[in-house]
Amino acid sequence: MLQRVTRAQFQAHPYHLVTPSPWPLLTSFSLLILTVAAAMYFNGYANGGLLVSIGFITVLASMSLWFRDVIAEGALLGNHTFAVQKGLNLGVALFIVSEVFFFISIFWAYFHSALAPTVELGNAWPPAGIQALDPYEVPLLNTVILLGSGASVTYAHHSLIQGSRAGTIAGLIVTIALAAVFTMLQGLEYHEASFTIADGAYGSTFYFATGFHGLHVIIGTLFIAVAFVRLLSYQLTDHHHLGFEAAILYWHFVDVVWLFLYVSVYWWGA
Repeated sequence: MLQRVTRAQFQAHPYHLVTPSPWPLLTSFSLLILTVAAAMYFNGYANGGLLVSIGFITVLASMSLWFRDVIAEGALLGNHTFAVQKGLNLGVALFIVSEVFFFISIFWAYFHSALAPTVELGNAWPPAGIQALDPYEVPLLNTVILLGSGASVTYAHHSLIQGSRAGTIAGLIVTIALAAVFTMLQGLEYHEASFTIADGAYGSTFYFATGFHGLHVIIGTLFIAVAFVRLLSYQLTDHHHLGFEAAILYWHFVDVVWLFLYVSVYWWGA
């Protein structure tokens, strides 16, 4: 008879010793290519756009392969023990804290000009000649949509914990759909805006703040979409769905940042 081998029989600790992997090195080189290519593109070098595309594709490919291995380690090989999950949770928390400080720097730049507009800005905020967006039109609709997506992803989470696969699938579909609508409306807002990122301090801080939030929405949407695919593949269970919980925490962070953006940039700033 085959004897069941437990981790304790060949490893004296509950941690996962990561095997050598080429993906961290490949990701580093891919990011270097993307950074140098972006600098060339912004400075008008020939074929800069092509190099940016190559760098972006290589970054996506290397990260996808890396994430594939991590998913296999957790879902198929059983390497994500409770001790490993605790460390991963701490890593996600610290990552979100770093994102918080990133957006604090953005709000700092915005309020630095908004609270005490200089003579160059006409001593007014928004500066003269800038027609601010109406906070009760697309921005308010986007607020409702994003808060609705936060509710739907929370519903999906509770459905998974309670063992309702259909409820989890429905909640994730609604979340991804609302996130896509939010991104499309944000793009429409940019297209219809009467000012650009080159229009002084107001334009640069507005597009910097809302643009980076939009980028985080896209990343969060991909994060949740990966969890959705894993759910369809029966890789998430009611007691082991660490990646899904990380995506939910990230999405709630995006929700909270948008509330601050709406109140300060769209409503107060207008």
